[in-house]
Amino acid sequence: MGQKNLCLILLACLLLTGCTMPSSTIVSVEPHRESRHTVQDTSPSAATYDELCQALEAIVSTGTESATIRMPDYPSQSIETSLQQACRYITLEYPIGAYAVDEIHCEIGTSLGKPAAAVTVRYHHGRSEIQRIRIVLTEEEAQKAVTDALARFDQSVVILKPQQTLQDVTKLVQTYARDNPQKIMEVPQVTETLYGHGTQRVAELIFTYQTDRDSLRRMQTQVKPVFDAAVLYVSGDDADRQKHAQLYSFLMERFDYKLETSITPAYSLLRHGVGDSRAFATVYAAMCRAAGLSCQVITGTRNGEPRTWNIIELDGYCYHVDLLRCSELGGFQTFTDGQMQGYVWDFSSYPACTGQPEPEEETQPE
Repeated sequence: MGQKNLCLILLACLLLTGCTMPSSTIVSVEPHRESRHTVQDTSPSAATYDELCQALEAIVSTGTESATIRMPDYPSQSIETSLQQACRYITLEYPIGAYAVDEIHCEIGTSLGKPAAAVTVRYHHGRSEIQRIRIVLTEEEAQKAVTDALARFDQSVVILKPQQTLQDVTKLVQTYARDNPQKIMEVPQVTETLYGHGTQRVAELIFTYQTDRDSLRRMQTQVKPVFDAAVLYVSGDDADRQKHAQLYSFLMERFDYKLETSITPAYSLLRHGVGDSRAFATVYAAMCRAAGLSCQVITGTRNGEPRTWNIIELDGYCYHVDLLRCSELGGFQTFTDGQMQGYVWDFSSYPACTGQPEPEEETQPE
């Protein structure tokens, strides 16, 4: 077979198998150029003991578990001692560290050829708990942090506060509950733990309730319409005495009450007709205040037994109102100090209830 015939046969085979001849392609290959980036170390640095403490504070306040502190300019002979001292400061004196840190370790090494400390932290209150710490600056902000937690029935609240603020948490809780029975369904037991030293402290407040949170929220929702209705009940231009009497009727005529003490006083009183003198006095005072009327809650004794009642103001004069005593007498009545036989209270803590003096009789000229 001739060479020409062989070429024709090969060409036919390629066509039958679907193959095509490759087209002419020019491939350009450029040499690989490796980009060079300058490595930047963003680790904190410390040249003095104060800067070392600040670097550790920054690590702990963010809940970081491991970090490096560069110390190229720190006196080499002092590094080990300073690290030990700074770790003690973090766990004992620094408020967030005292609250959150379980253990902290520092090992001396190098970073990019320079002296450095490798920091490892183990927490018993982790990053999410640290982030929930409320920072307050004044007594008012500290109190609001606590009362907000109470109104939500939170189990705890942690605040970073100036040392001199919030000295008596238990009293704050009791006072807020007394003044806001429409919000606080149960007064919790309070446990306070303080952390750190110096001008600031971390305060961890634990609230212990006997009633579960969902039930307390449901109670709060159920009593709200009653308090709202009380305000509407006395709307108008009636005199203050008449409004006080109307609120007395609104409250006292809801049930044939059973006198018992409850851990959920406002709810038990307004939903089930069960309450004691304190429940009546606190609920009545809250309704009065919501209606724009002056009303205080007074604690003391009557005939040697614990008793709670109210003081109201009418035309610039103060009077006692004991709802349970009024109920015994058949209706709303006010009393002066002199008419409170058998009652004992702290006279210095409350206004005098002298009542409005009787008008003097005019003398006729002889």
